[in-house]
Amino acid sequence: MPKNITQKVTFDAKPHDVFELLMDEKKHSAFTGEKASVSRKAGGMTSAWGGYLIAMNVEITKDKRIVQAWRSAEWAKGEWSIVTYALAPAAGGKTTLTFTQYGIPDSDAKEIAAGWKLYYWKPMAAYLAGKRG
Repeated sequence: MPKNITQKVTFDAKPHDVFELLMDEKKHSAFTGEKASVSRKAGGMTSAWGGYLIAMNVEITKDKRIVQAWRSAEWAKGEWSIVTYALAPAAGGKTTLTFTQYGIPDSDAKEIAAGWKLYYWKPMAAYLAGKRG
């Protein structure tokens, strides 16, 4: 049975800066340390980690929300999940990102939940701290 995850993280940056890390391919590549190709349009394709992660943009609301159909290159053909990044301003010029991923294959759910924290939220926070320093 597919699993869902929700994670909430606060970044010391404005929503625009967090949005740009996810949607600007140069910044995305910089904070992950791996090649990314990012479309900024609904219906456009995005890939990260050298093509290991693939997504189709479903909805993009600048600086507020990104919805993607998302998959790992290891998943069975036709198997997709839905990810949502919701950005909201927080006190002190910070941003709260509420992340949800629906429809993760049960066998991958634990690894993917840990992966978002290790490979996205942690390096995003470090990148933003370096840019502010």
